[in-house]
Amino acid sequence: MQHLEAVLKDGLNDPNAGWNMGSFGAIAEFHQVAGDPPATEASALQQVTTRGGIRIDTLDGVRPVAYETLSPRSHRWTQAVSLCLPEDAASMNRRDVLTELGPDAHSIRDEDREAVIFDMGLAQPQVDFCIRTADPALLETLRANAGRSLFEQDNPAMGAILKAHPHRVALTRLGRVEVYQMIGGPDTGGTSPEGPHTHVLPKLLRANRTHSANTPIPDGWVPCCGFHPNSPVMGRLGEDQDFDETAFAAFQALLSDWGPQDYVDQKQRVWTALREARDPETWVEPDTRVARAGLRNAIRQWRRQHGDSPLLNAWAVAFDRGDADADPENPGH
Repeated sequence: MQHLEAVLKDGLNDPNAGWNMGSFGAIAEFHQVAGDPPATEASALQQVTTRGGIRIDTLDGVRPVAYETLSPRSHRWTQAVSLCLPEDAASMNRRDVLTELGPDAHSIRDEDREAVIFDMGLAQPQVDFCIRTADPALLETLRANAGRSLFEQDNPAMGAILKAHPHRVALTRLGRVEVYQMIGGPDTGGTSPEGPHTHVLPKLLRANRTHSANTPIPDGWVPCCGFHPNSPVMGRLGEDQDFDETAFAAFQALLSDWGPQDYVDQKQRVWTALREARDPETWVEPDTRVARAGLRNAIRQWRRQHGDSPLLNAWAVAFDRGDADADPENPGH
């Protein structure tokens, strides 16, 4: 556990790392923004800027799961560490109507502790997705519609929320993420603001899932916090960047400690085959999703480290084709 805490603390002090808490369809993300004043060095498992914050209150019972997923873009991949709890320990309140919870006495910043927090009633397994406000007009509307679903057709509360841009607060059994910026929509040009932001996607919420099927979370465990270390192939805004060998090696060490064994084994075996200049015809494609991702990412990562070659291109033609098993590159979805 000391190793995990040290890794997380280092990540909180890395401006290129990202974080999230939420579920499949309702997620709050924390990122630092280039050009902003640097965040204060984290002495505890907490980081906050003028745009948002994250706090991890406990690591009791946590199982870290490191993983890489396929990108739809064949020269990239994504990476993350999920902090997981057993299903029963991860379960939150699953309220399905707008519910007032009172002043947010446990807010990250002192100045937010008198503001009132409301559970939005999204009924998600591992997160109570909330809003927080001290705005009198918004409070009046929220209180008048407490006990109703925000998705009722004639409920004015959702429109008032989108207009007022209250803080969003994602609560899990491990801690919280707070977002102080505007909600992405008409007032932000139709896009999420850079840095901390939230997504609430009703279509995904209806799936009632805790995480993407492409995320190799062990059966019986639920991801409660996501950590996205500095990527070796993408910048903070998802832009392509030159391959960062240091960032790559750092995550491979985490993958060795906390990654799915069949994924890790598949990558190592493919790299050995490439070093030995073996033809792809000698390889049997694995029959599990996780191991297939390991095969494809091994090819991509070898290319980024060693460059193109006729042999590598033959492997890519044989095994790294199309977008099967690929995830969107938006962390946490």
